[in-house]
Amino acid sequence: MSSAEEIFHDLLVSYPPLEQCVADIAAASDALVRCFRSGGKLLLCGNGGSAADTEHIAAELLKEFRQRRAVESPPEASLSRELRDHLQGALPAIPLPSFVAPLTAFANDCFPEYAFAQLVFALGRQGDLLLSLSTSGNSANVLRANETAKALGLGVIGLSGEDGGKMASGCDICIRVPERETYRIQELHLPVYHALCAMVESIIFGCG
Repeated sequence: MSSAEEIFHDLLVSYPPLEQCVADIAAASDALVRCFRSGGKLLLCGNGGSAADTEHIAAELLKEFRQRRAVESPPEASLSRELRDHLQGALPAIPLPSFVAPLTAFANDCFPEYAFAQLVFALGRQGDLLLSLSTSGNSANVLRANETAKALGLGVIGLSGEDGGKMASGCDICIRVPERETYRIQELHLPVYHALCAMVESIIFGCG
């Protein structure tokens, strides 16, 4: 198991261009840890490849990623030994693009630009976080989701490209990876969110 500091160091060794994102990555990690420790959850949104990334991120948080997550302490102690032996510690993360029926219903019947915003309004609570992915930073449905999250008292973390687009000014934290082409941006998003998931896991589940 690696500590959060080691994971962060390895990220920068493997991807030197991300050095310029150090402060924002560290701030995002801290915000995620505070959210989960206080009982909050993470909502995620994005389009296309970024929609797939939201499911990838959620998968790393909802189960073991790089280390063992034993289920031992209350309230889990009320579970049977068999359940504790087969379940894993989890961090609540909800990828909004996975809600295909309500998203497409709202987009078809109402206002497509506000489809993610509607889900944030329905599921978000003060103390939760929204992680928004947009390579351009200008995806209209993502921007509306961010606006809704802020209005409801959620923190907003953005993951975008070098420019950051309109999203940059509307996020509490915006990680702008130093690329401009969509696929290049996405190639750097993956190690960033893998590192975030690994650091949060390490801190919350015991490696520090």
